[in-house]
Amino acid sequence: MASVQVETVSTGAEKARLAIVVLLVIGALAAFYMLASQGSVAQWGGLLAGLILAAVIFFTSEYGRRLIAFGRDSWREIKKVVWPTRKETLQTTAFVFAFAVTMALFLWLTDKTLEWALYDLILGWRR
Repeated sequence: MASVQVETVSTGAEKARLAIVVLLVIGALAAFYMLASQGSVAQWGGLLAGLILAAVIFFTSEYGRRLIAFGRDSWREIKKVVWPTRKETLQTTAFVFAFAVTMALFLWLTDKTLEWALYDLILGWRR
């Protein structure tokens, strides 16, 4: 029997936490523009403080923990990938390049042949 994963329904507290995160991001952007007359240090400080606080709150929420777990799982899967060697990469790149050049030549030759057949033989237009 296949395993069944059950999704938990987000609670009102989680939704409120995400709403606070959104409001902090909006507030950080507003602070960036409102503090323009105070200088760039205050302007960037307000923006970074709001964004850092929003990130901390987000990553302590259920959605943030899921995102971190997803990142860990992804990193674990990346470590399992068998990457090609330098030689294999160069050979594949050379093959793709040769194929692209061959196709370009084939299409150019086909175009010129059809141009010659249509304009010179059938229509009789001489250049």
